[in-house]
Amino acid sequence: MKQAKVEAQGLIDSYRNEKQDEFNNMVLSKGGSEGNASAKLQADTNSDIQAMQSLFQRNAQKAVDVLLSKCCEVSLEVPTARIRATQKAAGITA
Repeated sequence: MKQAKVEAQGLIDSYRNEKQDEFNNMVLSKGGSEGNASAKLQADTNSDIQAMQSLFQRNAQKAVDVLLSKCCEVSLEVPTARIRATQKAAGITA
């Protein structure tokens, strides 16, 4: 049983190495054009990040102001349903 397991693992490892070599060769054969695409993608990503950061800097204070204004809007009015429920629980009828 152990012998079969060792042989199977050897076959799996050799197949994996073969496929890894094929992949590496394919990557190396296309390396010239892929490097340029990678650099362009990195440049695009960096410009997008800078644009998002500038938008954040511009809008951060506005967002804080909106949140603070909503936090400060407190209604001091007790809903009539709450009044009725409290009166009912206390046994008071109006």
